[in-house]
Parts: sequence; structure tokens; C-alpha cells
Amino acid sequence: MSAPTTLARQLWFLGPRQLEIRQIALPAPGPGDVLVTVESSALSAGTELLVYRGELPENLSLDASLAALQQQAAYPLSYGYSSVGRVATLGPGVDADWLGRRVFAFQPHASHFLCSATELVAVPDDITGDQALLLPNMETAINLLHDGNPRLGERVVVLGQGIVGLLLTALLARHPLQELVVVDAQPARRRQALRLGASQALDPADAAAMQGLRTRLQATEPAGADLLFEVSGSPAVLNDAVALSGYASRLVIGSWYGSKAAPLQLGGAAHRNRLRILTSQVSSIDPQLLGRWNKARRFAEVWAQLRTLETAPLITHRVALQDAPALYRQLDLGAADLVQAVFDAALTPS
Repeated sequence: MSAPTTLARQLWFLGPRQLEIRQIALPAPGPGDVLVTVESSALSAGTELLVYRGELPENLSLDASLAALQQQAAYPLSYGYSSVGRVATLGPGVDADWLGRRVFAFQPHASHFLCSATELVAVPDDITGDQALLLPNMETAINLLHDGNPRLGERVVVLGQGIVGLLLTALLARHPLQELVVVDAQPARRRQALRLGASQALDPADAAAMQGLRTRLQATEPAGADLLFEVSGSPAVLNDAVALSGYASRLVIGSWYGSKAAPLQLGGAAHRNRLRILTSQVSSIDPQLLGRWNKARRFAEVWAQLRTLETAPLITHRVALQDAPALYRQLDLGAADLVQAVFDAALTPS
């Protein structure tokens, strides 16, 4: 008798702006593996728009460390890295305690998936499914915070208020900073940033407001922001960060630009300013912190921070997986009210 199979719906990117929902027969889990029924998965708007628009760099794996994303960035491909579900079936040799557990996994968007039990993260009982979906983004925000090392009384600017930027703003707001200014083009995100504790939220298209910020920062002593984070996903914004910086300012780049590029203007005052520019990526930990921090400790801190987070204002779009093409088109056009989108298995297609 053949092994039982499960029909899974999977989201596939076939080429630039081409999506397909495929139905795939998954076999019974093998030794050490599990079958997970997905409850929901979170869409990473910045990174997934690179996939959708065909802006991924060639000859690079989709992720440096995640087992489910080790394939090359070439179409056709499945993508996504934030799934929450329940373990439905155990393969031989898997601890029986996993059965029925709510779990998180770094897996592409699908209704079901197979993976090794070692790739699962058990969701604590006091964490909601929506909070668990934000695990990768909160881990990224914590990594950015560690890399930036904000200090008491500093002036901090965050450029970009997507979900990572907002979570970073929430963490920074708990520090005794002199001021915390955020910049984002979307009014809904600016409102969220103020709710989370930003002292000022500016529209980059408002030339007067941006010039006012630059003038005010340059009039301080020492001039410029102490610490800046670039998490907008747009390499052109790096020049805005440079313009807001001063002598020995620290600029942490958290965006992944894919194949996008923009000229960085370092020929003016920036040339003499000894700027410290650092790229920050969550797949690793700052070598200077490895004596005290590892992935397990960082995950524990992620859960601790997520327990304090009200997710309802942040999850603004919730759709069925089959409605993915319409959602990505909306994202591509620049949905003004979107903060975090979620594929929800409980919803029926529109």
C-alpha cells in the first residue's frame, strides 16, 4: 500500500510579477520529519517585492542560513520565511510531544509543509499566533539594536517604517534617548511609529520638514544624528542618512536591496566625517557579542519582547493564500495603508 499523501497549496513565483498557486502532493513524513498544517504566514513586503519584481541578485542563495531557502535566487521559486501552524503528523523517530504543538518555522508560503523536527520552534503557550508570526522581524529589530548600540541621551533617526522599522522604533523608544525621529512615506506607518514612541515622524516627500530636520541636527553640538538606521529598502535613502549624519555618526544599514543600487554621495562633508557605516544581517551575531549571546538567548529575548506587543494595529491586511496575486499587485503599486500582511488559512478566497 502506498504511503498516505497530503495535498498542499504552495505559492510559487514564476517570473517577474508572475505568481501561481500550485497543488502539490506531499508524502508522509520520513524519519525525523514532521508534517505541519499552516494556520498563517506573514508576508515580508520589502524582501518579497524584490522576488515579485525580479530584483534578486543572481548567483546568491535566498538566505544565508535557513534550510528552506538555500536554493539559488532563480525562477521558478517558492518564498516566505514566517509560518505558524500545528504539527499534524510525525515521522519515525520524532518525539511524540511535537504532535499537535503550535510551532513556528522559517518556511515558504503554503497550506502544509514537510520539514525536519529540528527546524521547528515551539511557540510558547502565552504567545498568540499573530505574535509568533513576527518572530523573524522582532529578531531582526533586536539584531539591529545590538549592532547600533544606542546610548543614553543620543539623537537617533530611523529611515523606513515597514514592520522591521516599526519594531525597531518600539525597542528604541524604551531607551533614554534625547530624541527618536522616524522617516517614512506612508501616513499609516508614521501614525504607528508615533503610537510606538517616536518623538517625531516625517514624510520624506515633505521637503520643508526634511530640511528643517537637517538644519536642526546640524545646529546641535556635535552636529548631526548620533545614530541612524536605514531600513527603508531603498538604496537612494542612504544619501538622506548621510545628510543627517555628522562627525563620527554611526549608520546601520538593515535593508536588503537585492540587485537595486544607487550612487552614495560621500564626496562632501561625509568624506571628512569618519562615518561608521555597518551592514546588519540577522543570520549572524556581532562577533563582539558572541561571548554572551547566541541564537537561543536571542530567541528568548524575541519572545519576551513579543509578549509586550499589541499586534492588532500592525496586521493591516489578512487574506487567503489563493488571493496572493491580488495582494502582491497591491503591494507593487504601493498600498498606502499596509503595515503587515498575513495569509490566513481560516479565510475563504474572495
